[in-house]
Amino acid sequence: MAEPLKHIYDGLFLEGFAKRMKDAWLPFDSDRFLRQTRQGDWESLELKARMRRITESLGEALPTNYREALDVLYLVDEACTGFPYLFFPDFVEVFGRKEEDFPHSMEALERFTQRSSAEFAVRPFILDHPQEMVRQLLIWAEHPSEHVRRLASEGSRPRLPWAPALPMFKRDPLPVMPVLEKLKADPALYVRKSVANHLNDIAKDHPELVIATAKRWKGHNPLTDWIVRHACRTLIKRADPDIMELFGYTEAGMVGGRLITDASLTLSEESIVLGGEVQLRYAFTTAEREEGSEPLKLRVEYGIDFVKSSGSTSLKRFLLSDREWQGGKRVEGERTHRFADLTTRKHYAGNHVFTLWVNGIEVARSKLQVDAGEVG
Repeated sequence: MAEPLKHIYDGLFLEGFAKRMKDAWLPFDSDRFLRQTRQGDWESLELKARMRRITESLGEALPTNYREALDVLYLVDEACTGFPYLFFPDFVEVFGRKEEDFPHSMEALERFTQRSSAEFAVRPFILDHPQEMVRQLLIWAEHPSEHVRRLASEGSRPRLPWAPALPMFKRDPLPVMPVLEKLKADPALYVRKSVANHLNDIAKDHPELVIATAKRWKGHNPLTDWIVRHACRTLIKRADPDIMELFGYTEAGMVGGRLITDASLTLSEESIVLGGEVQLRYAFTTAEREEGSEPLKLRVEYGIDFVKSSGSTSLKRFLLSDREWQGGKRVEGERTHRFADLTTRKHYAGNHVFTLWVNGIEVARSKLQVDAGEVG
């Protein structure tokens, strides 16, 4: 089993960072920094809490003047790259939110995000100063660094995972759409992924805006087309008619009301224990087409109604295939699904319903009982 991510902040890391700070700025009290960081409940703290503890300990060890403290951090930040150093932008979030410090904090976030993402730290500034921050995001969207351009999109996502939501952009995303417009053909995949995820967030609250944007963007640039495709994944799963048509999926009405016939979904087991696995087998026959007709474009998925801790269920769908088929063809396939816990999903005992979906329409189902216990 993988070691918890919080253990990146072990003694070796903390002592090495303290030494780097001391070497760069002689007044840095390494012993005090380490003592305050590891005091009390340090061992029980999870990742984000440990990061915040480091930030707070830095605040005690650096000059009390915020701008002078930034100058000290600027002595070492170029050597502090990667995920562990998220406490650099976190320092800005904690200590740099006074009105008079705003321009200095923007400069610091722009600098730090190029080595360790400021996507979380920027959000309180957006909540505090939405109009000013939209102007800043537009500036960042034209920055030569792909990391800064990504920050313009990722930091303003209405539903960024592991971060507080931005309710003003959930209600009305129009203020940030010009930012995404600037990034819609960005050469960096890192940035394009963020734009696609941002639009997918918006689609959950404002599908009509994303549909209109997809129609307007699609077909002009391959880089933009990639964004549009990934941005519309939620709408495709919902089988939104406009989006299904935009991407060329066959509608049931085009083939006499039925895309497929004789659909089945069977499971290799009737019950398993938590941590076990089950093999699902699916089959269907594509609708008959007249000779010379275009093939059917079908997106085939299986879904599972996962049991939650409360006993309720939540549907999650998984892609099986997304391709064209000739009419009258028998399609068969199989997939193994494991009920092992992930960082993003914990499994619970109970009755799980498996479903088979074709172009957003459920066509078959089966049930699996998952029991508490251990895999033998």
